[in-house]
Amino acid sequence: MRRGTPGVLAAVLALTVMATACTGAGEVADGGEVDLDVSTGVTDDSIVLGSHQPLTGPAAPGYLAVSQGARAVFDYVNAQGGIHGRQIDYRVEDDAYDPAQTIDVTRQLVLEDEIFAMVGGLGTPTHGGVIDYLNDEGVPDIFPSSGALAWNNTEEHPLTYGWQTDYTKEAKIQGQYISENFSGQSVGYLYQNDDIGEDSQAGLDQYLADEVVAREHYESEVSDLSAQVAEFERTEAEVVVCSCIPAFVALAMLEAASIGYEPQWVISSIGGDTATLQGLLAEFTQDTDAEDVPADAFLDGALVTSYMPRVEDQEDEWAQFFLEVYGEYGEGETVTNTHVFGMTQAVMVAQVLRSAGQDLTRQSLVDAMEAQEWQGPGLLPFSSSGGDHGGHQGVYVVQYRAGGTIEMVQGPRVTDREGGGIEETDFERLPPEELDFHD
Repeated sequence: MRRGTPGVLAAVLALTVMATACTGAGEVADGGEVDLDVSTGVTDDSIVLGSHQPLTGPAAPGYLAVSQGARAVFDYVNAQGGIHGRQIDYRVEDDAYDPAQTIDVTRQLVLEDEIFAMVGGLGTPTHGGVIDYLNDEGVPDIFPSSGALAWNNTEEHPLTYGWQTDYTKEAKIQGQYISENFSGQSVGYLYQNDDIGEDSQAGLDQYLADEVVAREHYESEVSDLSAQVAEFERTEAEVVVCSCIPAFVALAMLEAASIGYEPQWVISSIGGDTATLQGLLAEFTQDTDAEDVPADAFLDGALVTSYMPRVEDQEDEWAQFFLEVYGEYGEGETVTNTHVFGMTQAVMVAQVLRSAGQDLTRQSLVDAMEAQEWQGPGLLPFSSSGGDHGGHQGVYVVQYRAGGTIEMVQGPRVTDREGGGIEETDFERLPPEELDFHD
C-alpha cells in the first residue's frame, strides 16, 4: 500500500466503515471469529471465483493479459470436466488500478456475487486496501498478483497466500548478480513509489548500497520520466535496476534512448514481459523520430528476473502447453509472459481446488493450501504452508536478445528476505501431461 497518500488513506477508512457496517456473505460466528466451514459460492455444478484487475487505466497495457490468461486455463479445465464435476465461474471486475475502485468491486464480488475465494487480485496499492476486509469476511485470498511482503503475514492475514516472488527476495538476487557480474560499476534505482520501491531497495541494498549513485521514483499517474533519466545520466549510472510496471519500463528506455544514454537495464519480473514491452515501445514511438526503430533494439541486452516459464523458451514444455491452451481457449492475441503469469496462477488454483476435495468448503480450501505439495509450472519452490505464505521462493535471470531469443544467464536461486544466503535449487516441476483435475 502506498504510504501517506490521501487517496489511499480515504479508501482504507471507507473500507473500515464498510467492514463494520455489514457482514454480508462473510460468515462471522458468535464472538467475532470467522467461520470457514461454509461453501459460499459453491453449488453442485459450479465454483464462483472473483478477481479485481486493471482492465482499464495506467496498468491495463501491462496487465490486462493476466485475467485473459487465467480465463483461458479455467475454460480449459472446464472443458475437461471441471473440478470434481464443478465448472469454474471466474468473475473479473475492473478497478482501473485505483484503490478506491478496488474497494467497490471487492465489495460487489463478496456481497453480491458471493465468491468462494478471491484469486489473483492485482496490485500492491490496490490489493493492500482490501486485504483486511477479505480476511475479516472469511474470504480466502489466494495468490495476490503482487510481490509485496504484506501477503505473507500469517498472524494478521491468515487467509492471504502470496504467489509471486516477493520484491525483497527478487531484488536481493538481482543485487548479488549485479555485484558479481558488474563489479565496480555505478548503479541507479528506478522504482514505483510504494511498497514495490521500498521492498525492492531493501533487497538490492544488501549487495549494492555502496554502488548506488541515484535513487529515482515515479508515480503511476505521471508518465514523464525525463527528470529521473537525466539524473541517471548525470550521475553516470552504468546499471539501472527498474522495479517498474511495464509501461514505465518502456517509458524509461525511450527517454534514455532520446538523450543517447545507454545503461545496462536490469528489469524485475513485474515489468519484464518482453512481448508486452515490444507492444508498448511500438505504441509509444508512433509519430516520433524513433517510430522506425524496431522495438527489439531498445530491449536488446536487457536482463530480466523471472520465476515462471517464458514464452520465448521454445524448449520449455510448460510454455508450449500454455501456447496450445491459449490458442484454443484464449482471445486471439499474441501470447505474452503476462498471459503466462495468469495461466500459471490458474493452474495452481485448479490444483488446490482439486486437493480440497468433493465436499468443498473454505476450510477445506485453506487446509489444502497448507498441505499442498506444489509442483506447478514455476521453476522455483513454492511455499503456502505453516507460518510461510510467501509463494515462489526466488528467481532466475535471463538476457533478452533482439529477434526474440533469451538466454538463462543464471539458474534458479532461492533466498530469504533478510541476510541469509542465496542458494541454487534442484526443484523438479510436474510435467503438464501429468495434470489431473478430475476425481
